Amino acid sequence: MSYFRENIDAMTPYVPGAQPKSGQKIIKLNTNENPYPPAPGAIEALRTFDPEGLRRYPDPMAQDFRQAVSDVLDVPADRIIPGNGSDDILVMISRACLEPGKKVVYTVPTFEFYGVQANIENATKVPLDCDPADSIELLAAEDADVTFIASPNSPTGVLTSTEVLNDLAGRLTGLLVIDEAYADFASENALELAAEHDNVAVLRTLSKGYSLAGLRMGFAIAPPTILEGLIKTKAIYNVDAIACAAATAAMADQDHKNANARKVIASREALGDQLAELGFTFPPSQANFLLVRPPTGNAREIYEGLKARGILVRYFQYQEILADKLRITIGDDEQNASLVAALKEIMA
Repeated sequence: MSYFRENIDAMTPYVPGAQPKSGQKIIKLNTNENPYPPAPGAIEALRTFDPEGLRRYPDPMAQDFRQAVSDVLDVPADRIIPGNGSDDILVMISRACLEPGKKVVYTVPTFEFYGVQANIENATKVPLDCDPADSIELLAAEDADVTFIASPNSPTGVLTSTEVLNDLAGRLTGLLVIDEAYADFASENALELAAEHDNVAVLRTLSKGYSLAGLRMGFAIAPPTILEGLIKTKAIYNVDAIACAAATAAMADQDHKNANARKVIASREALGDQLAELGFTFPPSQANFLLVRPPTGNAREIYEGLKARGILVRYFQYQEILADKLRITIGDDEQNASLVAALKEIMA
């Protein structure tokens, strides 16, 4: 006997990247965390947090954080909705917009959570094996109730230009969700489209650029009519008071975030050159990772070899389209050097 809906019993859950055990010495390059510490102000906000704030419920709309985002990105605070990470926003969107008979479109490979949420709501999935930049006609022809585009995309790192996304938004009658989790490492972003179109929501997270993956804080920027629907599906107190305090401080320190992003980008280019010399191929990434194919396609073998040497990278063992590839998070220079040395040893 099952207590669950048939589609829940039948679905495969999202599988996060492996996490090392507490105290285990690992070079962790598998879940796209930032190798550098968060802003000093964020750390100070945690250190000095008033315990009285633990006794009371937090602000349900995280107004201080919304205002900090508004100040930095120059968007009205009432067009911002906070989330427990940007995946929380994806859950809100799915709850609000999807049901049996509704259609979800996304390109593959991409963030698997889009398909997972479609499964939960028992909506129809239409994964398109293509690059969004080359597939406007295909995406527009599907005209789904919700279209998800990650830009830069995960796991490829490829950016879809604002021009292309603007064209797509104008052709769709349904909601276009632009997931910009890695925007802090990219050459451009599509934030302006949330103001120019009434069917666009842009998602951001503090997990990557702001080094706050463990805190769980994200947000969406969208027209008021979209936010009104999302608020109806939001958990009452989805962002806790501690996360709000630290994230507000982190958002205010753009110099720190940008300096770290520049270091990651420089390391991404340097590591890419070294991997290319070893025969790895990969698409041009504008994220904090590279999706690489080993010279002989033996991704699993290299994954296991790195793991045995205390280095974790991401191998998508359940996705056939990625069976010959590895996604490698950009670490600091010392971590990247250890990775390259281990790869030379394995490939020898």
